[in-house]
Amino acid sequence: MAEEKSDPVVYLLSRALHRIRTTPPRIIASPATQPRRAAVAIVIRVVPSPSAIPVTDDAPLPSLGQFFESDWVKDAHACPEVLLLRRDGAGVCPSDAVPGHASAFMVGFTGDGASKDNGKAEAHVAFPGGRTEEGDEGGLYTAMRHTWEEIGLDLAERDFMCIGQLDDREITTSLGKRLLMILSPFVFLQLTPKPLPTEPVDGTAIHWVPLETLVSAVLPRSVGDKANARSRWSSVSVDAASRITPRHSAVLNILVRVLIGSMQFPAIILDLSESEAVSTSSTSSSTSAALPNSASYPALTQDKLEKGFTTNKPLSMKTRNKSRHQLKLWGLSLGMALDLLATMAPPLTLTSSMQPALKDSDRLPLSSLRLPFHPVGGEGMRIEALAPSLASVFPRFSYPDVNFWIWVFGKRYREVVRGWEASVRGGGSNVRRINWSGTALNTFYAAVRKALIVVLVLRSIGVLVGLVFAGWWVLA
Repeated sequence: MAEEKSDPVVYLLSRALHRIRTTPPRIIASPATQPRRAAVAIVIRVVPSPSAIPVTDDAPLPSLGQFFESDWVKDAHACPEVLLLRRDGAGVCPSDAVPGHASAFMVGFTGDGASKDNGKAEAHVAFPGGRTEEGDEGGLYTAMRHTWEEIGLDLAERDFMCIGQLDDREITTSLGKRLLMILSPFVFLQLTPKPLPTEPVDGTAIHWVPLETLVSAVLPRSVGDKANARSRWSSVSVDAASRITPRHSAVLNILVRVLIGSMQFPAIILDLSESEAVSTSSTSSSTSAALPNSASYPALTQDKLEKGFTTNKPLSMKTRNKSRHQLKLWGLSLGMALDLLATMAPPLTLTSSMQPALKDSDRLPLSSLRLPFHPVGGEGMRIEALAPSLASVFPRFSYPDVNFWIWVFGKRYREVVRGWEASVRGGGSNVRRINWSGTALNTFYAAVRKALIVVLVLRSIGVLVGLVFAGWWVLA
């Protein structure tokens, strides 16, 4: 068998942005009972090779097609990057978010925050964005405003092009019981090769993450990185008690934590050395790490990418691995990233051999992302192919019996997913007209709530029986 050909990430990016440009997003209207909305900006740039011919500042801006035909973009050493933010001092509990403040919004709903694991510094990253305020002209304006307020990057400048919008998604709390807001992600592309100045607020660090790091985790065959695909995946544990008990009920929180355990959400690991964190992010004044000026920044970034060092002297491997930040992309930020990556993938065709219930003529074009996890309750179905972002926000509980009861009560959820598959297979208007993802999310969390009630009741009965038996044994 001939060896499968790897596609350059720039080619995959071109495919994705052209799809986003030509595909209308699914818009979810805010209900009258909850009009709040939010928006985030997914900002992408291409770092040119050091040997690329410089582009003059007065050169006309290219169209999207002309951009990917540019010599400095097609260069084999060009490196596409995506902008992620790390906010210091943020918690990881989604239920602790206070909607309305940009950082609090990102902490609660996109997996921002910081923690420590096995002695290695760990942080959670997210896209810039926040809640729509009164006076905003729409979601696009909200995404641009929050990006400017958080990191001082003006997406309204001529250097940037708004490619389009990904599908809206619902943000819920209390295990999907209450709608909090509608989130709209917008994709931006920097058309110029020059680095642009940024000025992040205190406690915020900027990370330009190579897009290949994300692509290799879900499309290893496309970039020829099959060996490291699974190793890039990890998980983030969230206390289940924080989702279903009052915040200030300490005793109840401890009791529910013991009875139910924790929830695990999938995450992509982005290892970043301390030197890379300084060179690729703008930190606040309190960190004593200054962003290089615009004259030295291009060479610094290119040296990091091409030669493996960030100063005039090469760093040894021992020094390079001495201090590392482990960034984790999870939650809604991971979901939006997977939606972006799904547009890079060639469509997957489920033939009759893969799904016997289908005829050869009923082949189902789906995303060919390969995720190393499957949502609990949906075993045997390709929910990650229909909606990768949903697969990333469905938790798996630490206690196996909780997952079992979710499967038991997940019949309606599985019916929705099968209906979604049939709608995609038929190619009708229901694919965009019906909010399949929101319905799947609601039915999944309905099963979770029923499962948790059953587990709590059974565990409580077990505890009471144990106490009665212990008392009888003592008295006897």
